[in-house]
Amino acid sequence: MNIPTFPECDRDLVKKLAHCSDRELVNKLQKSPSDGRFFTAIFCRYSSVVYSLIRHSARSPVQADYLFALTWRHILNELGGLELSLWNDPVAATSDRPSADFSLQKWLINLTAAHINQAILPDVESIHYALSAAPPPLWCYTERALESLSPSHRLMVLMAQTFHWSETRIAAYLQAEGSQISPQTVQAELEVAYSALEQAIPADIKSIYLDRPAAIAPTPSPVPSAALTGLMTIEFDEMNLPVS
Repeated sequence: MNIPTFPECDRDLVKKLAHCSDRELVNKLQKSPSDGRFFTAIFCRYSSVVYSLIRHSARSPVQADYLFALTWRHILNELGGLELSLWNDPVAATSDRPSADFSLQKWLINLTAAHINQAILPDVESIHYALSAAPPPLWCYTERALESLSPSHRLMVLMAQTFHWSETRIAAYLQAEGSQISPQTVQAELEVAYSALEQAIPADIKSIYLDRPAAIAPTPSPVPSAALTGLMTIEFDEMNLPVS
């Protein structure tokens, strides 16, 4: 079994966190939820452990990669509410009150095992996710950014990126649902949606994955950058796309 490698682990923003303990990384993640580098550092530290567990249980590499991403999305959500108070702070430990071990690796293994048992995966041909195009930290924060868009923009982005529909087809679908919209308007709205999507992705995630300076707010691009293409992997039935 080949364990994938992730170039983001060698990026400066991530390498600077190598000295941090697991507890410190979780604490920083909880205090700065709008930053993505702390989760990325945790991912780099434990990606091989999680992938090994998942690959042994998945029926195909495609399903394994998709479950890997879903598991890290679940981990990110759970880390935000992880009660660090359940473990004593080792700095405050004394001989009378020794510190309980904080083992993030054990917690991750248990969480991954539970998620593997509960996950219901689609057929291989229904999976649009590609691990090489969207490593889990980028995928997770792009998905969160996608959720921040207006419902109409989110729908258009999903149809354009997940299903590769043209502006004409998107307009025809929306017209059939009662919206009076032209292909030209769809194109203009998509440009606005792509700009909003890129702005909503954390600056440090863009610096790590999209080569954007973290300290400078980027100028929104009117079209989706190559790094964003293919990240929209939420599974929808084409005949039951939501309209608001």
